[in-house]
Amino acid sequence: MARYFPYALSVLLTLLSLLAWSSASGTWPLLGVVVFGALALLGTADLLQTRSTLRRNYPLLAHFRYSLESIGPELRQYFFQSDTVEVPYSRQQRALIYQRSKSVNDVLPFGSQQDTYAVDYEWINHSMAPTPHRSHDFRITIGAQCAQPYSASVFNISAMSFGALSANAIRALNKGAKLGDFYHDTGEGSISPYHREHGGDLVWEIGSGYFGCRNDDGSFSEERFTANARDPQVKMIEVKLSQGAKPGHGGVLPAAKVNAEIAVTRGVPKGVDCVSPARHSAFNSPRELLAFVAHLRELSGGKPTGFKLAIGHPWEWFGIAKAMAETGMLPDFIVVDGAEGGTGAAPAEFIDHVGVPMHEALMLVHNTLVGLDLRGRIRIGAAGRISSAFDIARTLAMGADWCNAGRGFMFALGCIQSLSCHTDHCPTGIATQDAARWKHLDVTDKGQRVFNYHQNTMKALRDLLCAAGLEHPDQLGPEHILRRVSPVEVRSLGALHAFLQPGDLLGRVPSHAVFQQFWACASSDSFAAPASVQSLRQSKLV
Repeated sequence: MARYFPYALSVLLTLLSLLAWSSASGTWPLLGVVVFGALALLGTADLLQTRSTLRRNYPLLAHFRYSLESIGPELRQYFFQSDTVEVPYSRQQRALIYQRSKSVNDVLPFGSQQDTYAVDYEWINHSMAPTPHRSHDFRITIGAQCAQPYSASVFNISAMSFGALSANAIRALNKGAKLGDFYHDTGEGSISPYHREHGGDLVWEIGSGYFGCRNDDGSFSEERFTANARDPQVKMIEVKLSQGAKPGHGGVLPAAKVNAEIAVTRGVPKGVDCVSPARHSAFNSPRELLAFVAHLRELSGGKPTGFKLAIGHPWEWFGIAKAMAETGMLPDFIVVDGAEGGTGAAPAEFIDHVGVPMHEALMLVHNTLVGLDLRGRIRIGAAGRISSAFDIARTLAMGADWCNAGRGFMFALGCIQSLSCHTDHCPTGIATQDAARWKHLDVTDKGQRVFNYHQNTMKALRDLLCAAGLEHPDQLGPEHILRRVSPVEVRSLGALHAFLQPGDLLGRVPSHAVFQQFWACASSDSFAAPASVQSLRQSKLV
């Protein structure tokens, strides 16, 4: 294979140099033995070590990549006079995750590198009476009213499917979750044998393809769902309505990638395009959605059951909220996925311009439940480019109970953002089904790194809370996070955004513009745009 060519060439040149030196002594043959021999030894060390999948997959070549990484951004800026070619996460963000995953000291010298006078700069205020350091294992109870409630960490692994990720990547993620006692969301690709090997807590995500619980025609199968859902390793059930990176789009796993293992895991034919429709067939209205959630809870034996969504048309979310208030059927939790969410592949327009960003979506969901006086009975998770302790603190302050992360844990596995997730040529063996690549990902080492990243991030969150004079993340509120909104003005998130009071939506409609415009016309009987919205469209007011 081409990626082994430099290593093979170095071995060949070493042998030729030895032959030349043995037959005719001289400086040049000896120099060849030394230089090519050193390269051959380095390549051999790359193949034998287990800490870097990239070096195992690209012996010798990986070292050129590491050398160029430090000057790459500067060269790109020089040639393109722009930073728009940068990948989504900065080198500083990736470095922090790598350090925490390896339990390397992540303190910084010399002072902040942030421009503290830049507009949108955010921080958490500290207290003159910091609280003492205690446990960093912050947990919340989800589904307290269920037969099998779940005590969840406030930081967990977001939905990433087997098929999108390799077997060893799934193994390592679940091993880390087991070590750290936090959960691993399966993604809509269902529960593979690799999710089960290490016994880490699972949240089973049910997408529109009903993988792992489908009939041959693609419809939902109660029998197959029950068989998987009652597995003790499955702690919660999550119905995926949409995901942040491509809401309303659906997806296709090409036939070439649907091997025997994926076919068995998902319950689909081998070698045939595996399609996730853009919408569910098991329900067609907000009321039917809630009835479906309640039915899954019953079939699972009373495990916490909820749904994940990316917010789009506000009247659709309001219709679901109204259905809750009218029927009394409540999900145990809602996961809000922001437009920042990642994916293996999606159209550029969807990645950049479809869906509501996580912060705005989270506040809308939180405010609606508060306004209906339901917030205390429904937990909220949030996902969307969360990787640091401050990201978690800010998200919890804005209304979430816990956070999920995908890319942060992928970096802990060794992801280098090669942006080749959709090609099956992932150089680190994470987002590929090519066994020649993913078998070089060492599960023991990477599982430990997943655990380290979670633990060290939780410790950093504890330190932030203690500095702020708090003891648990549930004490965080919007008043704790400050934002510079202009060169001369600073406001807390509590002052910057409008927050509803309990019961506000049970009487008069609050003055918030979105509620004023769409709450009254939203319907619990349909996801369709109300007639009033359609008339506003015709008059160009929406």
